[in-house]
Amino acid sequence: MGSPFPWPHSKMPNELFPSMAGMVFLKSNGASFSGTLYPKLALIYPGLVLPDLRGEFIRGWDDGRGVDSGRELLSSQQHLFASHAHNVPAWDAWDSSVLTPNDKGGDRLLSTDNAVSTSTGTVNGMLNSKYSTTTTGSSETRPRNIAFNYIVRAA
Repeated sequence: MGSPFPWPHSKMPNELFPSMAGMVFLKSNGASFSGTLYPKLALIYPGLVLPDLRGEFIRGWDDGRGVDSGRELLSSQQHLFASHAHNVPAWDAWDSSVLTPNDKGGDRLLSTDNAVSTSTGTVNGMLNSKYSTTTTGSSETRPRNIAFNYIVRAA
């Protein structure tokens, strides 16, 4: 009782199965409920409000493991995307053996034709990080998923 579970239908189990007529199920949609009508559910959710699990993923509580420390049970988190960059390495040739310098001043054209490898295996030039990929993606980061209706048994 009170534990949310995924349900693959918009109707509650007691609506679909007459044998479950004495059981009450509620959607985990952030709605408040009566502690008088559902006293056992009120023990689990003393604020008399069910968590809103619509469109959310449930994450296991850290409980001291240190992976997601500082979280309280039933607390929510906003989405995050790990900070990162996609740099494209390019070489700027720089000494007198180069006929045409290839430093294009930050344009998006990569030219490494003039960076010449020496007999020791080093490259005649220096690495720069002024080139990067363009931004791509959507409004959120999410894994593949299937939508279920989260419900709780109230009585």
